[in-house]
Amino acid sequence: MGLFSPRRMAIALVTAVVAAPLAACSGDGDPLAKAPYDASGDVVWAAGTGTKKADPGKPLEITVKGDGKRITDVTATDASGRFIRGRLSEDGRHWQSTSALGAGAHYTVRVSTEDKEGRQGRKTLALDTRAPDKLLRVTFGPEAGTYGVGQPVTAELSAPVKDINARIAVERSLHVDSSPSAGQGAWYWVDDRTLHYRPRAYWPAHARIEVRSTLDGLHIKGGMYGGPAKPLTLRTGDRVEALTDASTHTMTFKRNGRVVRTIPVTTGKPGFSTRNGIKVVLGQEAHVRMRSETVGIASGSSDAYDLPVEWATRVTWSGEYVHAAPWSVGSQGVANVSHGCTGMSTENAHWFFENVRRGDIVVVTHSLGEEMAPFGNGFGDWNLSWADWRKGSAAGARAGSDPAAADDTDDPQARLRPVL
Repeated sequence: MGLFSPRRMAIALVTAVVAAPLAACSGDGDPLAKAPYDASGDVVWAAGTGTKKADPGKPLEITVKGDGKRITDVTATDASGRFIRGRLSEDGRHWQSTSALGAGAHYTVRVSTEDKEGRQGRKTLALDTRAPDKLLRVTFGPEAGTYGVGQPVTAELSAPVKDINARIAVERSLHVDSSPSAGQGAWYWVDDRTLHYRPRAYWPAHARIEVRSTLDGLHIKGGMYGGPAKPLTLRTGDRVEALTDASTHTMTFKRNGRVVRTIPVTTGKPGFSTRNGIKVVLGQEAHVRMRSETVGIASGSSDAYDLPVEWATRVTWSGEYVHAAPWSVGSQGVANVSHGCTGMSTENAHWFFENVRRGDIVVVTHSLGEEMAPFGNGFGDWNLSWADWRKGSAAGARAGSDPAAADDTDDPQARLRPVL
């Protein structure tokens, strides 16, 4: 009736299964004839085959010899497994690396080829690059811990970097991230070996700040390469601001935007006026001996002094403190009679000492003194506007809001400027 019986159906299926592999094996001969061959005689590179050190400043260049032969694939990795990017010529005869090589590194290069008959070739090459003439190392600061929201991040380099392109390379390899985000931030070249990093505004309160370097192995300039660096983790506490008005002789102490205490103070008298501007707490000493000779006041003069001082919080390296001054309690809140420090009662100085930490903000306004220097006498970084801070960066600001913006929104110095 034109239909297969079950028995005939089974025979047909078995016949088809057996016939299929027989057909696959016919026609082209032994499939092993196209197995990859050793292409050692076909592949060469200008830098040699690992018998001498290669210049890490030059690319890897591989060529194939022989009529009708071409390179089909190249995989180059260093000892840690990182890949080196490369570019193959249109005719497949030449391959060249396009990413920078590391100094003092070992590379394994696996090359696949094809001849005019379609046979596949393989060759593995090994190469060592020359050790760097100089390693540039970076040390981040401050030491790990919890700081106030005004604490800048610092980077100390082991050698000077002056070339603008080298500075850009260094900056782009120094990474600062915070959670929650601090928004836009930038490095500033204080000198050829020192960089400071700050956000546009103060750090967020209770933030985690991660600082790391990707300089290791990076070609910077000439024979200089980046070296390894220890990462750094910082944290911030409350947002603490101590705002001193020298004209009203008062300090307003704020925590997270809320006024906690108003303290009567005395600041520098004429000729010794306290510096105006934004300062950062550098350290604290429960007891310190203050001598006038250390700040240039001659012994025996009418302004000479040699005093034991309690609860001293340092804000400049040149000797400006917030400290207990029981001898001037009658002038505190009334007149400025100090030699440049901010003095207060012993009780208030002790309270202040216990409620601030390194990195907290101390601001002085309406003094007759000079402006706080940005660098060299403590952390005066915040006294530069954001526009001026960005001028100290070789690579420009990054992260956060529009990097092209240069207005003073949320700029600490802009908020301070109208009252100076």
